[in-house]
Amino acid sequence: MKRTKGLAAAAAAVTALAAAPAADAHRADTFEVTFTNLTSGQPLTPAVAATHRGRNEIFGVGSTASFGVKEIAENGNNAPLLADLGVDRQVAEVVEAPGGPLVPAGKPGSAMFGDTTTFTISAERGARRLSLAAMLICTNDGFTGVNSLRLPTHVGQSVTAETLGYDAGTEANTEDLADIVPPCQDLIGVSSGEPGTGQSDPALAQNDVIRHHSGITGRRDLVSDVHGWDVNAPVARVTVTATG
Repeated sequence: MKRTKGLAAAAAAVTALAAAPAADAHRADTFEVTFTNLTSGQPLTPAVAATHRGRNEIFGVGSTASFGVKEIAENGNNAPLLADLGVDRQVAEVVEAPGGPLVPAGKPGSAMFGDTTTFTISAERGARRLSLAAMLICTNDGFTGVNSLRLPTHVGQSVTAETLGYDAGTEANTEDLADIVPPCQDLIGVSSGEPGTGQSDPALAQNDVIRHHSGITGRRDLVSDVHGWDVNAPVARVTVTATG
């Protein structure tokens, strides 16, 4: 009887070991990310997204913005953050979303650009979080994004996060189109006749921390009823679906 019990236990153990890889095979490592602009007048730059192991990989409210986040928020320049994430050992994959800026429907730029984009990103074992950042184009240093969103586990599952507007705390909010990246004027159709700039102005530099954006006041060239948004409402939506 003891021998029979022993054989049964051994058989059960072998069955469990054989089943483990099969179950783990359903664990997702490829994801489809859909990023959608929810505003009525604030275009977004192509997002930088990364799957990673750690937390606070791209930004954190109350923390100082990294140079990469600063460049996105002030100048719509993705290159520094893409480079930093590309050599980070905690990062599984980094992707720049395709398709150009995300422009609200009904604005001049929407004739060429849509308000949503979808891309694929992978995540090796252990990299179970997604972070993403994109500039609020018609701001001095505004951006939106999600930080350390937990990825869905199994194929077919989805998670959705709605993202708020953030101020990087690195540049004064002059709301002067001369201090804002040039695409703002053409994409939304409000112009001051000034060319704008894609370079940071040291005279406007601030040494603050990332915080929730206070919105558009209309103090200079930006128009609150056009470029503004409800600061208590989301400006974008991120949906992540496990596909393989």
